[in-house]
Amino acid sequence: MLSLLGFATVGVILALLLTNRVAAVVALAGVPIVAALVAGFAPAEIGEFAGEGIADVAGTAAMFVFAIAFFGVLRDAGMFDPVIRRIVGFAGDSPATVCAATTALACAAHLDGAGATTFLITIPAMLPIFDRLGMSRLLLTTCVGLGAGVMNVLPWGGPTARAASTSGVPANELWVPLIPAQIAGVVVALVIAWLLGKRESKRIGLVQQPATIAAGGTSASSPSVQSPDAPADDPAGGDAAGGAAGGDADTDGDEAGDLRRPRLFWFNVVLTVAVVGCLVAAVATPEAVFLAGLVVALIVNYPGLARQTARIEAHAKGAMLMATTLLAAGVFLGILEASGMIEAMATTAAEAIPSGLAPALPLVIGVLGVPLSLVFGPDAFYFGVLPVLNGVGEQFGINAADLAQAALIGEETLGFPISPLTGAFYLLVGLAGVDIGKHIRRLLGWAWITSLVMLAVAFATGAIPVWAA
Repeated sequence: MLSLLGFATVGVILALLLTNRVAAVVALAGVPIVAALVAGFAPAEIGEFAGEGIADVAGTAAMFVFAIAFFGVLRDAGMFDPVIRRIVGFAGDSPATVCAATTALACAAHLDGAGATTFLITIPAMLPIFDRLGMSRLLLTTCVGLGAGVMNVLPWGGPTARAASTSGVPANELWVPLIPAQIAGVVVALVIAWLLGKRESKRIGLVQQPATIAAGGTSASSPSVQSPDAPADDPAGGDAAGGAAGGDADTDGDEAGDLRRPRLFWFNVVLTVAVVGCLVAAVATPEAVFLAGLVVALIVNYPGLARQTARIEAHAKGAMLMATTLLAAGVFLGILEASGMIEAMATTAAEAIPSGLAPALPLVIGVLGVPLSLVFGPDAFYFGVLPVLNGVGEQFGINAADLAQAALIGEETLGFPISPLTGAFYLLVGLAGVDIGKHIRRLLGWAWITSLVMLAVAFATGAIPVWAA
């Protein structure tokens, strides 16, 4: 009963998100509450489940609010302008080069294995460039997701650490045989980003041409068109203070261009490096680090109550929208976990594998890794599903390490940027300001293709057996 309700809950939520039927908050909070009532839980119990889930994500939600405000204020001040000019100068008006650079940046930023840090570095840096060139923000989240996903196999990343704990094999021993597959994944991600960028070039050209004809002019070397998935009040191609940061005039009458603080550029750079450094070094909780950074950025760049209030208001709408979505996701996760649905789902999934297919468990797990990320979060899969699969595999002579490595090819690695069951996912779509369902639809196929190539390389190098002897 609980297992069926769990799968039904996840299925309905995914259907609602992918079809844009309701707001994400409605789907993530409403559906689990109804499911828990159907399961026979009292409203008081459901309230406790939801409270536990909200408590688990409250820190992430606070971090999100302060982080988007912090990077937004720095974008208003023009800190990202030189980065934009350099990348645009290097890539020209070539979306293909910009996409490849974005994926490469995500790969480099994810060397610490933390998805939140990766998205907090890459999205604010690249979003103004995508907007200025009129490129799709969904393309931005796709490129960043691919780069972060292929790097999430690192031994200090969350999935590998969980897999090592479950299988009893050191994380480094799980990762080293997968290095060729990971390298192949990086190459495939860069190639996909390049090809998607080439396709985006054609789209931008088609959008720009009618506008040019109507104006009676010729094409500009750098297109300045509205990103198809940008907010309606977000003029792509404007200055860097536009876009997600919000370039509205403040109450003191400052226009967007007057928000720039070129004399404070190096101060803002040092402040950003210090904030990121404190995050990596875990000096304090992420929300505390970003709050402190925001306070300093506001005091130095925009002294005075009116200016500071205006900057906060300029970024409040997007931050609060995704913060409420994240809190609703906490309700979803809390109810599924505390009600026992997740545990029941894990057992059912493992028992559903036919005995004749059991020798091919590594192949099955590897192939289904990315889509499984839509159903099972990292804890649920690696601590719930994988131990049961290890027991099944043991009967057919399949090592726990082989199953763990097969899972690491896609489950919450390449799959985590599309998984509504991870907090970093909401940070990715929230910072970019894209629709959750559209993002999942756009990235799912490319992430799956990349994982399948990595799986094929792992089979070819002997890191993972295709079929148990």
